[in-house]
Amino acid sequence: MLLEINPLVLPDIGLVFWNTIAFFVLLIVLGKFAWKPIIKAINERESGIEEALLKADKMKAEITAMQNENEALLAKAREERAALIKEAKEASEKMVAEAKDKAKSEYDRILADAQVAINQQKNAALTEVKNQVGTLVVEVAEKVLRKELSNKADQESYIKQLAEGVKLN
Repeated sequence: MLLEINPLVLPDIGLVFWNTIAFFVLLIVLGKFAWKPIIKAINERESGIEEALLKADKMKAEITAMQNENEALLAKAREERAALIKEAKEASEKMVAEAKDKAKSEYDRILADAQVAINQQKNAALTEVKNQVGTLVVEVAEKVLRKELSNKADQESYIKQLAEGVKLN
């Protein structure tokens, strides 16, 4: 028995030959014209991705630095706010103390002025009373001397009568 070759099973040798030639021609053309630009594009893309990653890392570091700076600024602002509040509190306490001291000194001055005025009025009243008493004594003495009585008892009763008749202001 001879081997029969089925044309459907084995490809035509000529077709294989020309397909192989076409493949190598295509490979040479692609190697000459397409591989270099494709590899160049792939390398450029790779370097672009690396640059983007480096930029992202750099930006991440900058953002971290900015966050740290913001936190430092916030801490400083809090400290300044606390200092301002403390200064305002101290200033208000100082103003209250000064107002109290001023009010106390004004109270003491008014009290001293009132005591001086009271003493002056008291002295004026005492002087007036002394003057009235002196005048009354002189009047009584005049009346006693005008009326000379021989009896001492009559003189004393007359003096009492005059003293009762005198009205003090």
